[in-house]
Amino acid sequence: MVDHVKQATPVILEPIVNISITTPGAFMGDLSGDLSGKRGHISGTDSGRNNQIIIKGEVPLAELQSYGTELQAITGGEGNYSIEFSHYEAVPANIQQQLKQESKSNSDH
Repeated sequence: MVDHVKQATPVILEPIVNISITTPGAFMGDLSGDLSGKRGHISGTDSGRNNQIIIKGEVPLAELQSYGTELQAITGGEGNYSIEFSHYEAVPANIQQQLKQESKSNSDH
């Protein structure tokens, strides 16, 4: 059993949330690019009231630490969002490697 544990390749999981962004339609392109840059995926859009659109998708929670401020900057204060937990997903290999390096350097001090 101990040998199996030593041979195992651990995987780091991260929380993924459903996001719903309400904003004027003029910001659709900017917000699509922003979510994509945050490793997010847009699953659809709906029409809201007063020329508003609702962008729905999934994004890692870690990418949203300052999203309220960023969204306000992109939309000139006219956008808002809500999130809801969806599931856990494996962190991409490059980010797992970065986390391992950071953890190792922190434990060396």
